[in-house]
Amino acid sequence: MNRLASVLLFTTSLALTASAAELVKAKSGSGVYGYKDTPKLPWCEWLVHDPDRPAPPKVDPGPPGPPVPPPADALVLFDGSSLSNWAPSTWQVRDGVWVTAGDRSPKTLRDFGSFQLHVEFRGPTNFVGPWGDRGNNGVLLHGLYEIQIFDSYNEPIYPDGQCAAIYAQTPPLVNVTRPPGQWQTFDIIFFAPRFNNGVQTEPPRVTVFHNGVLVHHNAIIYGAIGHRVVPDPTRAVPRGPIALSGHGCPVEFRNLWIRPLD
Repeated sequence: MNRLASVLLFTTSLALTASAAELVKAKSGSGVYGYKDTPKLPWCEWLVHDPDRPAPPKVDPGPPGPPVPPPADALVLFDGSSLSNWAPSTWQVRDGVWVTAGDRSPKTLRDFGSFQLHVEFRGPTNFVGPWGDRGNNGVLLHGLYEIQIFDSYNEPIYPDGQCAAIYAQTPPLVNVTRPPGQWQTFDIIFFAPRFNNGVQTEPPRVTVFHNGVLVHHNAIIYGAIGHRVVPDPTRAVPRGPIALSGHGCPVEFRNLWIRPLD
């Protein structure tokens, strides 16, 4: 199994590995739930998926707008029809949107170093299914680091797993998730890790705007993601694909474009 397949297996198994016996609610009475039997994150005081970690305040980002046109120097990854920049997957294009379907998630044919990435997505209304699938998807940078997509308008999941979190690492500064059925945007500026003679000298970093609101500012990415585990810093690479990660929920995508920065 290659490294991307391993990451996708981790993320798509979220709902399968979570059992009701393992879930606990935050001591504050906020209703946020997570885990208290996971390892501690080395850079802070919290456990992985800790329900007691402070949840970001909710902020209304305003109404959704029309698709954001790509700049002249952008590579269009999805324009409503063509998937020529993606490896084959089981996802389907319907009425100009790309819909999660099946268990074979897409990744780009091309690898990227540092980049600016624009993604537009929306979750379904009236979703019926496990809590872990509610609006659940993700954008995988280098195929390793996930910016989470989730219905954090309704679902009080652990802060490092809510929408726009650097999954299993860092919650967003604020929760600006729109209701299911409304289009949302990520604008992601990713700086690839740096190496000298094969040794990593600088970690990857990311700045993220969710629905036009700053939610991460030059944040360190501590390692490749997994569910209920400490992120793995040893798998960093100078270049990698963009991937999308489905979780059994028909999340839709439109208007994806990228600007390589190196």
